[in-house]
Amino acid sequence: MTIPKSPASSSARPERENTIEVKLQNLEQFFNTMDPSPFHEKDLDYDLEEFIVSWATEYPLHDPIRLIVYLENHPSSENAQGVIERAVHNYFAYKSDLNQREFKQLLREGRLSLFIGLSFLTICLSGAQMATRFQIPGANIIEASLTIAGWVAMWHPMDIYLYGWWPLRRAGKVYRKLSTIPVEVRYPDTSGATSENKFLADSRV
Repeated sequence: MTIPKSPASSSARPERENTIEVKLQNLEQFFNTMDPSPFHEKDLDYDLEEFIVSWATEYPLHDPIRLIVYLENHPSSENAQGVIERAVHNYFAYKSDLNQREFKQLLREGRLSLFIGLSFLTICLSGAQMATRFQIPGANIIEASLTIAGWVAMWHPMDIYLYGWWPLRRAGKVYRKLSTIPVEVRYPDTSGATSENKFLADSRV
């Protein structure tokens, strides 16, 4: 696999269509060979999926994008264009649905952990105040320990609401974009990629 340079910034430039280019020997390489489903319902090859998603993430979300697949061998009985397009759209629509469920689950977990954290923090701060008020031996140490423990309990909900949600949100937007991506299949006479590379990504103005 050849990793090209990252796409240049599109600021102050007219809208362009970015491309993700994939070069394969045959149609079967596009899919997970362990999946017995029909072509349009198969999972994509793991490395191929990772390659497509990584480049789709690299490009700005609002820029148009196209998937170009170069096939070395022309399939004899399959409409490669239709098969690949349906497979890509179905697969990433499925990934988008899973992402939405995961996002909702994360928010539910955040609400529950926030409730638990706030409750525990309240108990700890109340205990710290009581230790100081009743002048319990070692009250300063108890107060500091309970205060620290209470705020440590808030770490998980704060992590979810500050950092945990937005990577999932971004991934969901990428999956939704890929679920409608235009797909074009080309054969060797139109391919400029070298045969030693399985995947090649490119950005064209």
